[in-house]
Formats: sequence, structure tokens, C-alpha cells
Amino acid sequence: MFDLRRREFMALLGGAAATWPLGASAQHPPRARRIGVLINIAADDPEGHARITALAQGLEEAGWASGRNVRIDYRWGGGGAAVMAKRAAELVALAPDVILAATSASVAALQQITRAIPIVFVQVIDPVSAGFVESLARPGGNATGFTVFEYGISGKWLELLKEIAPSTTRAAVVRDPATAAQLGQVGAIQSVAPSLGIELRPIDAREAGEIERAVTTFARSGNGGLIVLSGSASLAHRALIIALAANKRRLGLLRRRSH
Repeated sequence: MFDLRRREFMALLGGAAATWPLGASAQHPPRARRIGVLINIAADDPEGHARITALAQGLEEAGWASGRNVRIDYRWGGGGAAVMAKRAAELVALAPDVILAATSASVAALQQITRAIPIVFVQVIDPVSAGFVESLARPGGNATGFTVFEYGISGKWLELLKEIAPSTTRAAVVRDPATAAQLGQVGAIQSVAPSLGIELRPIDAREAGEIERAVTTFARSGNGGLIVLSGSASLAHRALIIALAANKRRLGLLRRRSH
């Protein structure tokens, strides 16, 4: 994991505090800082609540307590690009001091609206190629944060699938066509597929019925496996994808699921 200016998040919140006069601070407590959080999944998803709980705990350990010296506004972007754009606009309208954005889709939606409010991102793949930052060493612009991996590692997933199940000759790649970052992932997988003797089949992960139909159709022929790309849609439908893979494997239709 690359770290783009690790301390920026806290510095953005606390940098101005040191400049307040002591006398004025005693008479007029400094205003609460405001953080916007744009999450890439639905509000009722337990995974999302686990993440915001971890965020609140981390902030409190650093001296920032919600309701005391910081206010946190959450928006949930699960539901596609249109919902994400709407939630991003709502957060920007609140004029927070900084916005925490989860995944490339969140950052892209925010940067369409603002290049002034600082953005700290997490779970982003290759932020340089995505245009979010100028470079890993010097991000520039209004965004910085953490990237989980670069595109090349995606090809390793197909190699691992072949190593686990040598008889695999077909692989379905579950993707979200609306997520730009996944284009690079699919490209990396395609680049190694011929050398492994594997035929690829993309499966769009936009809605549950579409996923179920595509996986069922793919599984009618044997020697197949699944690669599930990381994204809002696959995360939202993860239970369905896991159940489908497990069921088809029990029937002997899918050799292995790889993620």
C-alpha cells in the first residue's frame, strides 16, 4: 500500500488551531471542524458501519471527538453513478474542511464538483492513471490518500486461479462497467490469459438478477472459475456472488472462485 502524505488528514483538521491566540481561545472556543465522508455502499450495509466506527475511533484517539470539536457528515453512495454524484454534491454543499472518499468512484464524483476542498481517499486503485493525483510522491491538486494496489497485480489473480485449479480453461470476470478503474484491471487480466490458455468472459455486476443469470449461464460448461473485481457493485452483491459460486462448485460446474 502506497502512502500519499500520511499525516495530511490530521494536519488539515488541526493546522489552524496552533495560530489561535491563547486569550481568544479561552473566551471563544475554536469552531468545530467539519469532515465529510462519502462511502461507496448502501447505508444499511454492515460493512459500511464497521468502517465509519473505525474512523470515529481513530479520530477520537487523535483527539477529535464527534459533537465536541468535530462534526462528521456521512453520505452513502451505494446505488450507482447517479446516486454517487448526488451524494457528492450534497457533501460539497456543506463546505466541509476535508472530505474522506472511499474508492475511485467517490473521488471521481467529488472532483467533478470541487478542486478546492481537500480530499483524502482510501481503497483507490492507481490514482495517477485515474487522474486523481499527479504522482505518488507529489500528489498535487486537492487529493491525497492511500492506494490498495496497482493494475498489474490483477493478472496475478488469474495466475493464482490456474495454479489452484490447473484444469481451468474459462474464467468469468465479475466487473462494474461504470467503474473506470476496473478497465485497467480487466486489461491486466486479459494480457496474461492467452499464455495460461484461459478464455475470459466478462460479467456485469450492476444488479442482482443480471449477475445471477450470467453466472448461471457461464457455469453450464465446466472447467470455469470466477474472478471478482473490487468495486461498489460487487461489494453490494457479495453475498449473492459467494452463494452462486459455492452452489455451482458443489454441482461441479465451477472449479474454483478466486478474488
